[in-house]
Amino acid sequence: MGRSWTSYLKYALPAAMVLLSFAVAGVIGWLLFWGGLAALGGQLASRVAARLIPQKTREGFVNVVITLAGYSAIVIIAFIFLFIFKEGVAAFRAVPVGEFLKTVWQPAAEVPKYGIIPLATGTVMVTAVATVIALPLGLGTAIYLSEVAGGREREIVKPIVELLSAVPSVVYGLLGMVVLGDVIPRITGTPFRLNAVNGGLVLAVMLTPMLASLAEDALYSVPRSYRVAAFALGATRWETIRRTVVPAAASGVTAAILLSVARTLGETMAVLLATGNMAAFTVNPLSSVRTITATVAIEMGDAVFGGEHYHVLFALGVVLFSITFIVNLTSQVVMDRFARRFRG
Repeated sequence: MGRSWTSYLKYALPAAMVLLSFAVAGVIGWLLFWGGLAALGGQLASRVAARLIPQKTREGFVNVVITLAGYSAIVIIAFIFLFIFKEGVAAFRAVPVGEFLKTVWQPAAEVPKYGIIPLATGTVMVTAVATVIALPLGLGTAIYLSEVAGGREREIVKPIVELLSAVPSVVYGLLGMVVLGDVIPRITGTPFRLNAVNGGLVLAVMLTPMLASLAEDALYSVPRSYRVAAFALGATRWETIRRTVVPAAASGVTAAILLSVARTLGETMAVLLATGNMAAFTVNPLSSVRTITATVAIEMGDAVFGGEHYHVLFALGVVLFSITFIVNLTSQVVMDRFARRFRG
Protein backbone atom coordinates (compact mmCIF):
# COMPACT_ATOMS: atom_id res chain seq x y z
CA MET A 1 0.00 0.00 0.00
CA GLY A 2 2.82 2.37 0.91
CA ARG A 3 4.69 1.66 -2.30
CA SER A 4 1.58 2.30 -4.41
CA TRP A 5 0.89 5.58 -2.58
CA THR A 6 4.46 6.76 -3.17
CA SER A 7 4.30 5.94 -6.87
CA TYR A 8 1.13 8.01 -7.24
CA LEU A 9 2.61 10.89 -5.23
CA LYS A 10 5.55 11.41 -7.55
CA TYR A 11 3.10 12.09 -10.40
CA ALA A 12 0.63 14.04 -8.30
CA LEU A 13 3.09 16.69 -7.11
CA PRO A 14 4.24 17.83 -10.61
CA ALA A 15 0.61 17.75 -11.81
CA ALA A 16 -0.42 19.91 -8.84
CA MET A 17 2.35 22.40 -9.72
CA VAL A 18 1.02 22.68 -13.27
CA LEU A 19 -2.56 23.21 -12.06
CA LEU A 20 -1.44 25.74 -9.43
CA SER A 21 0.42 27.76 -12.07
CA PHE A 22 -2.91 28.83 -13.62
CA ALA A 23 -3.86 30.50 -10.34
CA VAL A 24 -0.52 32.28 -9.82
CA ALA A 25 0.44 35.21 -12.03
CA GLY A 26 3.85 36.40 -13.07
CA VAL A 27 7.22 34.70 -13.01
CA ILE A 28 6.29 32.35 -10.16
CA GLY A 29 3.36 30.96 -12.14
CA TRP A 30 5.61 30.52 -15.17
CA LEU A 31 8.19 28.64 -13.08
CA LEU A 32 5.50 26.43 -11.54
CA PHE A 33 4.07 25.55 -14.94
CA TRP A 34 7.29 24.68 -16.72
CA GLY A 35 8.92 23.15 -13.64
CA GLY A 36 5.93 20.89 -13.03
CA LEU A 37 5.68 20.02 -16.72
CA ALA A 38 9.39 19.13 -16.86
CA ALA A 39 9.15 17.00 -13.71
CA LEU A 40 6.05 15.22 -14.98
CA GLY A 41 7.65 14.60 -18.36
CA GLY A 42 10.78 13.23 -16.69
CA GLN A 43 8.75 10.84 -14.55
CA LEU A 44 6.77 9.56 -17.52
CA ALA A 45 9.88 9.26 -19.67
CA SER A 46 11.72 7.25 -17.02
CA ARG A 47 8.74 4.91 -16.65
CA VAL A 48 8.52 4.36 -20.41
CA ALA A 49 12.30 3.85 -20.62
CA ALA A 50 12.19 1.29 -17.81
CA ARG A 51 9.63 -0.76 -19.77
CA LEU A 52 10.99 -0.41 -23.31
CA ILE A 53 14.77 -0.01 -22.97
CA PRO A 54 16.92 -2.86 -21.58
CA GLN A 55 18.67 -2.19 -18.26
CA LYS A 56 22.14 -2.62 -19.76
CA THR A 57 21.39 0.03 -22.38
CA ARG A 58 20.06 2.43 -19.75
CA GLU A 59 23.14 1.95 -17.55
CA GLY A 60 25.40 2.56 -20.52
CA PHE A 61 23.50 5.76 -21.34
CA VAL A 62 23.84 6.96 -17.73
CA ASN A 63 27.59 6.23 -17.81
CA VAL A 64 27.95 8.25 -21.01
CA VAL A 65 26.01 11.18 -19.55
CA ILE A 66 28.11 11.18 -16.36
CA THR A 67 31.34 10.97 -18.36
CA LEU A 68 30.28 13.85 -20.60
CA ALA A 69 29.33 15.90 -17.54
CA GLY A 70 32.78 15.36 -16.03
CA TYR A 71 34.60 16.29 -19.22
CA SER A 72 32.31 19.25 -19.83
CA ALA A 73 33.40 20.73 -16.50
CA ILE A 74 37.03 20.48 -17.62
CA VAL A 75 36.21 22.03 -20.99
CA ILE A 76 34.26 24.91 -19.43
CA ILE A 77 37.10 25.69 -17.00
CA ALA A 78 39.61 25.53 -19.86
CA PHE A 79 37.54 28.01 -21.90
CA ILE A 80 37.34 30.36 -18.90
CA PHE A 81 41.12 30.27 -18.46
CA LEU A 82 41.69 30.77 -22.20
CA PHE A 83 39.36 33.77 -22.22
CA ILE A 84 41.05 35.37 -19.21
CA PHE A 85 44.54 34.82 -20.67
CA LYS A 86 43.45 36.04 -24.12
CA GLU A 87 42.09 39.30 -22.72
CA GLY A 88 44.93 39.69 -20.23
CA VAL A 89 47.81 39.08 -22.64
CA ALA A 90 46.54 41.95 -24.80
CA ALA A 91 47.49 44.31 -21.95
CA PHE A 92 51.14 43.34 -22.25
CA ARG A 93 51.11 44.38 -25.91
CA ALA A 94 49.78 47.85 -25.05
CA VAL A 95 51.66 48.44 -21.80
CA PRO A 96 55.37 47.60 -21.28
CA VAL A 97 56.01 44.85 -18.75
CA GLY A 98 58.20 47.20 -16.74
CA GLU A 99 55.21 49.50 -16.21
CA PHE A 100 53.42 46.74 -14.29
CA LEU A 101 56.33 46.42 -11.87
CA LYS A 102 56.06 50.01 -10.62
CA THR A 103 54.47 51.20 -7.38
CA VAL A 104 51.87 53.63 -8.73
CA TRP A 105 48.37 52.58 -9.78
CA GLN A 106 46.54 55.52 -11.42
CA PRO A 107 44.53 54.23 -14.41
CA ALA A 108 42.40 57.39 -14.57
CA ALA A 109 45.36 59.83 -14.73
CA GLU A 110 46.10 61.85 -17.85
CA VAL A 111 48.98 59.46 -18.41
CA PRO A 112 47.67 56.17 -17.00
CA LYS A 113 49.97 54.28 -14.65
CA TYR A 114 49.42 50.57 -14.09
CA GLY A 115 51.89 49.55 -11.40
CA ILE A 116 50.43 46.43 -9.74
CA ILE A 117 52.91 46.30 -6.85
CA PRO A 118 50.54 48.17 -4.45
CA LEU A 119 47.72 45.77 -5.28
CA ALA A 120 49.92 42.69 -4.92
CA THR A 121 51.33 43.79 -1.56
CA GLY A 122 47.82 44.61 -0.31
CA THR A 123 46.64 41.14 -1.33
CA VAL A 124 49.62 39.46 0.33
CA MET A 125 49.24 41.41 3.59
CA VAL A 126 45.52 40.73 3.94
CA THR A 127 46.04 37.04 3.11
CA ALA A 128 48.94 36.73 5.56
CA VAL A 129 46.98 38.30 8.44
CA ALA A 130 43.97 36.10 7.74
CA THR A 131 46.06 32.93 7.46
CA VAL A 132 48.08 33.56 10.62
CA ILE A 133 44.87 34.00 12.64
CA ALA A 134 42.66 31.40 10.96
CA LEU A 135 45.14 28.50 10.92
CA PRO A 136 45.53 27.99 14.69
CA LEU A 137 41.85 28.70 15.35
CA GLY A 138 40.62 26.45 12.57
CA LEU A 139 42.98 23.56 13.26
CA GLY A 140 42.38 23.84 17.01
CA THR A 141 38.63 23.66 16.45
CA ALA A 142 39.07 20.69 14.10
CA ILE A 143 41.20 18.79 16.62
CA TYR A 144 38.73 19.53 19.40
CA LEU A 145 35.76 18.32 17.38
CA SER A 146 37.54 15.21 16.13
CA GLU A 147 39.55 14.07 19.15
CA VAL A 148 38.31 15.78 22.32
CA ALA A 149 34.60 16.58 22.08
CA GLY A 150 32.06 13.95 22.97
CA GLY A 151 29.43 12.74 20.55
CA ARG A 152 26.74 15.11 21.80
CA GLU A 153 29.10 18.11 21.82
CA ARG A 154 30.16 17.31 18.27
CA GLU A 155 26.56 17.12 17.08
CA ILE A 156 25.90 20.58 18.51
CA VAL A 157 29.15 22.43 17.74
CA LYS A 158 29.86 21.20 14.20
CA PRO A 159 26.56 22.37 12.66
CA ILE A 160 27.08 25.76 14.29
CA VAL A 161 30.59 26.01 12.82
CA GLU A 162 29.33 25.03 9.39
CA LEU A 163 26.49 27.53 9.68
CA LEU A 164 29.01 30.32 10.29
CA SER A 165 30.70 29.49 6.99
CA ALA A 166 27.38 30.05 5.20
CA VAL A 167 27.07 33.69 6.31
CA PRO A 168 27.39 35.96 3.21
CA SER A 169 30.74 37.68 2.88
CA VAL A 170 29.10 41.10 2.61
CA VAL A 171 27.79 40.68 6.18
CA TYR A 172 31.30 40.05 7.48
CA GLY A 173 32.54 43.01 5.47
CA LEU A 174 29.94 45.30 7.01
CA LEU A 175 30.85 44.10 10.51
CA GLY A 176 34.50 44.82 9.78
CA MET A 177 33.72 48.26 8.42
CA VAL A 178 31.39 49.32 11.25
CA VAL A 179 32.73 47.47 14.32
CA LEU A 180 36.43 46.77 13.73
CA GLY A 181 36.76 50.12 11.97
CA ASP A 182 36.32 51.77 15.38
CA VAL A 183 38.07 49.18 17.57
CA ILE A 184 41.39 48.81 15.72
CA PRO A 185 42.25 52.56 15.60
CA ARG A 186 41.53 52.87 19.34
CA ILE A 187 43.86 49.96 20.14
CA THR A 188 46.68 50.69 17.70
CA GLY A 189 46.42 54.46 17.23
CA THR A 190 46.44 54.14 13.43
CA PRO A 191 44.71 57.01 11.57
CA PHE A 192 43.18 54.53 9.12
CA ARG A 193 39.80 53.11 10.18
CA LEU A 194 39.96 50.51 7.40
CA ASN A 195 43.26 48.76 6.85
CA ALA A 196 44.96 45.45 6.05
CA VAL A 197 44.60 44.16 9.62
CA ASN A 198 40.89 44.91 9.52
CA GLY A 199 40.50 43.01 6.25
CA GLY A 200 42.64 40.15 7.53
CA LEU A 201 40.57 39.80 10.70
CA VAL A 202 37.36 39.75 8.69
CA LEU A 203 38.72 37.06 6.37
CA ALA A 204 40.03 35.07 9.34
CA VAL A 205 36.53 34.97 10.82
CA MET A 206 35.21 33.85 7.45
CA LEU A 207 37.88 31.19 6.89
CA THR A 208 38.00 29.62 10.34
CA PRO A 209 34.67 27.72 10.02
CA MET A 210 35.53 26.38 6.56
CA LEU A 211 39.03 25.36 7.60
CA ALA A 212 37.75 23.75 10.80
CA SER A 213 35.06 21.78 8.98
CA LEU A 214 37.35 20.48 6.22
CA ALA A 215 40.23 19.66 8.57
CA GLU A 216 37.88 17.96 11.04
CA ASP A 217 36.60 15.69 8.26
CA ALA A 218 40.20 14.74 7.41
CA LEU A 219 41.08 14.03 11.06
CA TYR A 220 37.87 12.12 11.71
CA SER A 221 38.54 9.85 8.72
CA VAL A 222 41.78 8.51 10.25
CA PRO A 223 41.11 4.83 11.13
CA ARG A 224 40.39 4.16 14.79
CA SER A 225 43.00 1.39 14.75
CA TYR A 226 45.74 4.04 14.55
CA ARG A 227 44.57 5.59 17.78
CA VAL A 228 44.19 2.21 19.50
CA ALA A 229 47.71 1.20 18.47
CA ALA A 230 49.14 4.47 19.81
CA PHE A 231 47.34 4.05 23.14
CA ALA A 232 48.57 0.46 23.34
CA LEU A 233 52.16 1.70 23.04
CA GLY A 234 51.61 3.99 26.03
CA ALA A 235 51.00 7.28 24.23
CA THR A 236 48.82 9.89 25.90
CA ARG A 237 45.87 11.47 24.11
CA TRP A 238 47.89 14.53 23.05
CA GLU A 239 50.85 12.43 21.92
CA THR A 240 48.45 10.34 19.86
CA ILE A 241 46.97 13.46 18.28
CA ARG A 242 50.35 15.08 17.59
CA ARG A 243 52.33 12.06 16.44
CA THR A 244 49.72 9.77 14.91
CA VAL A 245 46.42 11.38 13.98
CA VAL A 246 47.68 14.68 12.57
CA PRO A 247 50.47 13.10 10.45
CA ALA A 248 48.02 10.50 9.13
CA ALA A 249 45.60 13.25 8.11
CA ALA A 250 48.31 15.61 6.89
CA SER A 251 47.24 15.31 3.27
CA GLY A 252 43.62 16.22 4.02
CA VAL A 253 44.59 18.98 6.45
CA THR A 254 46.93 20.47 3.85
CA ALA A 255 44.12 20.39 1.30
CA ALA A 256 41.90 22.20 3.80
CA ILE A 257 44.54 24.88 4.31
CA LEU A 258 44.93 25.21 0.55
CA LEU A 259 41.22 25.75 0.01
CA SER A 260 41.19 28.33 2.79
CA VAL A 261 44.11 30.29 1.32
CA ALA A 262 42.52 30.12 -2.14
CA ARG A 263 39.29 31.48 -0.64
CA THR A 264 41.28 34.32 0.91
CA LEU A 265 42.97 35.19 -2.37
CA GLY A 266 39.69 35.20 -4.28
CA GLU A 267 37.51 37.01 -1.74
CA THR A 268 36.17 40.31 -3.03
CA MET A 269 33.24 41.89 -1.20
CA ALA A 270 34.53 41.55 2.37
CA VAL A 271 37.95 43.04 1.60
CA LEU A 272 36.36 45.73 -0.55
CA LEU A 273 34.42 46.95 2.48
CA ALA A 274 37.07 46.42 5.16
CA THR A 275 40.46 47.43 3.74
CA GLY A 276 39.94 51.07 2.75
CA ASN A 277 40.76 50.56 -0.96
CA MET A 278 43.72 52.94 -1.07
CA ALA A 279 45.87 51.87 -4.01
CA ALA A 280 49.16 53.06 -2.52
CA PHE A 281 52.29 51.02 -1.95
CA THR A 282 52.88 50.24 1.72
CA VAL A 283 54.16 47.42 3.88
CA ASN A 284 52.40 48.71 6.99
CA PRO A 285 49.47 46.38 7.80
CA LEU A 286 47.77 49.21 9.72
CA SER A 287 47.51 51.29 6.55
CA SER A 288 44.67 51.24 4.05
CA VAL A 289 45.32 48.90 1.13
CA ARG A 290 43.58 47.59 -1.95
CA THR A 291 43.62 43.99 -3.14
CA ILE A 292 43.65 42.69 -6.70
CA THR A 293 40.11 41.34 -6.50
CA ALA A 294 38.74 44.60 -5.08
CA THR A 295 40.42 46.55 -7.86
CA VAL A 296 38.78 44.42 -10.54
CA ALA A 297 35.38 44.74 -8.85
CA ILE A 298 35.65 48.52 -8.44
CA GLU A 299 37.07 49.48 -11.83
CA MET A 300 35.69 46.95 -14.30
CA GLY A 301 32.37 48.83 -14.53
CA ASP A 302 34.16 52.05 -15.51
CA ALA A 303 36.63 50.52 -17.95
CA VAL A 304 35.92 50.96 -21.67
CA PHE A 305 35.20 47.58 -23.24
CA GLY A 306 38.24 46.46 -25.22
CA GLY A 307 40.31 49.43 -24.04
CA GLU A 308 43.71 49.48 -22.39
CA HIS A 309 42.33 49.69 -18.85
CA TYR A 310 39.93 46.81 -19.61
CA HIS A 311 42.76 44.51 -20.69
CA VAL A 312 44.93 45.54 -17.73
CA LEU A 313 42.19 44.43 -15.34
CA PHE A 314 42.16 41.05 -17.05
CA ALA A 315 45.94 40.99 -16.66
CA LEU A 316 45.33 41.33 -12.92
CA GLY A 317 43.18 38.23 -13.22
CA VAL A 318 46.09 36.44 -14.86
CA VAL A 319 48.36 37.49 -12.00
CA LEU A 320 45.83 36.24 -9.45
CA PHE A 321 45.52 32.95 -11.30
CA SER A 322 49.31 32.58 -11.33
CA ILE A 323 49.52 33.17 -7.57
CA THR A 324 46.77 30.62 -6.98
CA PHE A 325 48.56 28.13 -9.22
CA ILE A 326 51.79 28.56 -7.24
CA VAL A 327 49.90 28.02 -3.97
CA ASN A 328 48.32 24.86 -5.38
CA LEU A 329 51.64 23.56 -6.66
CA THR A 330 53.38 24.22 -3.36
CA SER A 331 50.65 22.51 -1.40
CA GLN A 332 50.80 19.48 -3.70
CA VAL A 333 54.54 19.15 -3.07
CA VAL A 334 53.97 19.42 0.68
CA MET A 335 51.18 16.84 0.54
CA ASP A 336 53.38 14.38 -1.36
CA ARG A 337 56.21 14.79 1.14
CA PHE A 338 53.89 14.23 4.09
CA ALA A 339 52.44 11.14 2.43
CA ARG A 340 55.88 9.65 1.69
CA ARG A 341 57.11 10.42 5.19
CA PHE A 342 54.07 8.78 6.83
CA ARG A 343 54.27 5.72 4.58
CA GLY A 344 57.97 5.41 5.27
